[in-house]
Amino acid sequence: MSNYPEDMVAPMRQELVQVGFRQLMSAAQVDEALQRPGTTLLLVNSVCGCAAAGARPGVTDALRNYGLKFDQLVTVFAGMEKEATAQAREYFEGALPTSPQAAILRDGQLVHLMQRQDFLGRSPEEIAATLGAAYRQLVAAS
Repeated sequence: MSNYPEDMVAPMRQELVQVGFRQLMSAAQVDEALQRPGTTLLLVNSVCGCAAAGARPGVTDALRNYGLKFDQLVTVFAGMEKEATAQAREYFEGALPTSPQAAILRDGQLVHLMQRQDFLGRSPEEIAATLGAAYRQLVAAS
């Protein structure tokens, strides 16, 4: 059971789908995606203001303007697909559950995690720069 009407969250989902994110709707889909080899960007989407003002546009900006090349882009929606969201957070190694969250994983292991406080009061450009720096650090460590 979801917390929000689907017609309300559909545009929020679409913002990510339009830039190449695949929606994970079940815990099994999360495990299948996150256990694949390679690099993954996972966004825990949300209806909150910091997701709308920062997380979604910041991630989109990072992908478009920073040359980030992930093997896969995936998303879960907090408050909607609760089992999928809870399963995704199992990969976040003891971090408190917040919404939104942006995680970079390599071969199923967490490399970088942005929590709600990393989005609050920050512009999409600042968020994109943070993700870009984390991505460059990942590539440099390869």
